[in-house]
Amino acid sequence: MLGAVIRYLRCPYCGEAMARVNCSLRCGAGHNFDIARQGYVSLLPAGATGDRGDTAAMVQARAAFLAAGHFASVAAGLAQAAGEAAGSVDADGCVVDVGAGTGYYLAAVLDRLPGRDGLALDISKFALRKAARAHQRIGAVACDSWRRLPVADSAAVIALNVFAPREGAELRRILNPAGRLLVVTPASDHLSELIGPLGLLTVGQRKEERLNEKLRPYFEMAGRSEHRVTLSLGHEAVGSVVAMGPSSRHAETAAFTARIGKLPDPMPVTLAVTLSVFRPVTF
Repeated sequence: MLGAVIRYLRCPYCGEAMARVNCSLRCGAGHNFDIARQGYVSLLPAGATGDRGDTAAMVQARAAFLAAGHFASVAAGLAQAAGEAAGSVDADGCVVDVGAGTGYYLAAVLDRLPGRDGLALDISKFALRKAARAHQRIGAVACDSWRRLPVADSAAVIALNVFAPREGAELRRILNPAGRLLVVTPASDHLSELIGPLGLLTVGQRKEERLNEKLRPYFEMAGRSEHRVTLSLGHEAVGSVVAMGPSSRHAETAAFTARIGKLPDPMPVTLAVTLSVFRPVTF
């Protein structure tokens, strides 16, 4: 559903507004971007690739895991926070999810905000194919979160960043001055029961401190809450957790499968995340 969000997009080359022309988006300067048959559009500039994005296998594993409802409580908490934050914004604008993946969390937020459209930004074409179909009010766009985002200034009333990279200056630029940035990060004990037995990558002890350092010049803390529950995960779900995360890039599938086979089935696993709400600093 690109139609409703095209007005919030900007050309990655010249920064001009975009318009739909047949099966492509085109700016006033003539830069043209084809819309993929799966419904998303790539606004990556020439020479930029999605190689750093999630692979097809990672996206498939994530979609299966999320569809099973294991992280539904995280999505519900995020949607509630977005609803409370958006209620105070009396302005036009959309919900922008930077690092949206499959669009799972953005879809939950849009269900809570029936008057808003959503913009899913990610570098992985495999993720965007699913995000484009995750909700009837989502428009999916390929871009690099470490470059200038192809989004208009102050276009977002709510910006989401869930388990994804973030660049403070760009998030501040695209966010309405009255809007809020919602960031979900893993706590140090997130999935802790799996880290040792499976050799997964760990969450740094200073993750929250580093988050604040990156955002402090552009945002100030408006609220923070922790969400911690115990999941019961069978071997298939544990396999999906491994396959959908960064650890899957660092070991062979056969090795993980053998290690998972030695775990209890099912087993208790800690889901522990922090939801931080930031307000933009006024310059």
